[in-house]
Parts: sequence; C-alpha cells; structure tokens
Amino acid sequence: MTNKPSKKAALTNAEKQKRFRDKQKDSGKKEVRGYLTSEAIECYAKISDQTDWNDSVILSNAIRITYAAYKNGQIGLLNNWLNQNKL
Repeated sequence: MTNKPSKKAALTNAEKQKRFRDKQKDSGKKEVRGYLTSEAIECYAKISDQTDWNDSVILSNAIRITYAAYKNGQIGLLNNWLNQNKL
C-alpha cells in the first residue's frame, strides 16, 4: 500500500477574506468602512504618494491626529481650517 498525500480543497476567495479578517480581528484591529468625498480622495492620493502608507495606516493616523486635536482643545480650529481650505 502506498500512502498518497491527501489534497486539501483550495480555499475560495470568500474563505480567504474571512480568514484574513478574523486574523486582523484577533490581533485587536477593527475594520472601518466609509465613503470618501472628492476632496478626501485627492488628499488620500497625495498622502499615499508622499508616504507610501497603505489604507490602514492613513486611516489610523487620520483618526489619531483628529483625536489629538480633540484632546488638545484644537478640534474647532481643525474643523475651521478644513472648512476654509477646500482642497
């Protein structure tokens, strides 16, 4: 008798994506989704080109910077700047 290695069924794309999301969740990360305005897309492209950051890093840093402005009493200043400087 010969022992043939058993073949595992290949994972579907959906299974791979679920496994990836589960690993991210297990490592303490949270997926956040949203739609970007045209101004935000332009900003995203500039940041991505300058820094080589991926979507996750850009979003994480944007949230951290916004929170820092909030904690330092500068959220109004930041919001006014965004409103006055349509990019």
